[in-house]
Order: sequence, then C-alpha cells, then structure tokens
Amino acid sequence: MAGCRVALALLCAVVGLTVPAMAAETRAVIELFTSQGCSSCPPADHLVGQLAKDPSLVAMSLPIDYWDYLGWKDTLATPGHTARQRGYAQVRGDRAVYTPQVVVNGVVHVQGSDKAAIDRAIAQTRQQAGTMSVPVMLTIEGGRINVSVPGSAEARSGAEIWLCPITKSVPVTITRGENRGQTLTYYNVARRWVKLGDWHGMTRSWSLPVSDLDAEQTNSVAVLVQAGEVGKPGRMLGAATAALH
Repeated sequence: MAGCRVALALLCAVVGLTVPAMAAETRAVIELFTSQGCSSCPPADHLVGQLAKDPSLVAMSLPIDYWDYLGWKDTLATPGHTARQRGYAQVRGDRAVYTPQVVVNGVVHVQGSDKAAIDRAIAQTRQQAGTMSVPVMLTIEGGRINVSVPGSAEARSGAEIWLCPITKSVPVTITRGENRGQTLTYYNVARRWVKLGDWHGMTRSWSLPVSDLDAEQTNSVAVLVQAGEVGKPGRMLGAATAALH
C-alpha cells in the first residue's frame, strides 16, 4: 500500500495533478459556554481559539446572557445558548450551569479553561458507543451548502441535524463589568442554529444557498448530528465544518 501511494505521488508530480487531502476524522464537538461579563472566561476563550486549529475538533463558542445583569450586556449572547446549556444540565441531572463551561460531545462537562480535562473528556466520550460514529459530508459548491448524512442504526431513538453559521474571530472592547478595559477575542462564535431536519437513521441530504446566511458575519459553517431534541440535547453522533470563503 505504501508503494502504491509513492507511485501515485510520483505520477501526479509528472503530469501536474493534485491529490486531494483526506479530511481528518472529527473526534469531538467542543462547546464553550462563555460570557463577556465573566472574569474567569478569557483563558477559556483563548483556549477555544487554540483548539479550533485542530482539524479533528469542532470547537465553538456559545455566549450566554445570564450574567448581563452584572453591568455589561454580552454583545454576542443569545437566549438560545443559555437554554441549550440548561438543557444539557437537565439531561445530565446535575444542574451544573456555569461559565466558563465546556460540554464535550454533548455528554461530559468540564471547566472551560482546563485543557487536560477537555482532553480526558474527549477520550472518555470516545469510548461510549455511537459517539461521533456517523460520517457527515459537508461541501460548499456553486454558492450552495451541501450536507449528506448516511444511514445508520445510531439514530434509532431519534436525532436532529443542525447547521450553525460561525464567525471565526470577533474582537470586543468591554467598557463595564468584570472585564472592563479589556479587548477580548472570541473564536468560532455560533451565530445561529438552523435545523435541517429530524433524523431516524435513513440517508438524508440537504442543499441551501450560502446567501441564506449573513455573509458579513459568517466565515464558516458547522453541521452537528445530535441525539435528543431541542431543550434536551444528547450525545453527538457526528459533525463536520467547512469554510465559506
């Protein structure tokens, strides 16, 4: 097999062809619940920026709004992110809702600034049957976003497929609250959640125009295949990301 790869590489070099790179397997979805009004969050925000460089991870920032009363209204927060974090806590049954909190693959939560704990959570969740086992095909072609999910028995209890427009980095100057006087950068910020459909294990595909998204705020998109439902999110079954520009 190694000899075949060498021969192919030599052939391509001779005729001027390019061998497409194989996409990295997606190991985990990392969701950081953060707030501009949280003095403990900047190290976690920075860490997400580092994790986002790993092509095998889908790392996203989900700014929440429940600290807005402390003197600074988070400019990126949405009530939906707060509801999603509380939904995770309800499903786990531990009532653990805090910032910075990372949820790994939809099931394990850890301190958002603790990389070692995040690494352990990735390894732990990968041992659980079904987690990140569904290969998601995501391409951007001809001004359209194309998503394909193959058939799998992992969705027998029901799952949902979500498209998330993402902004790669957003610098914010904070003038009040615990982080006043700082300009902080937030990485891979989820701007919207677009439900593509329910999934019960059958092969499904979607195609929608890039123009449906806010191009000025969006650099890339993520697709998540997740067990459970809105308000009761469960295990991540698969995910993929793609750049828009």
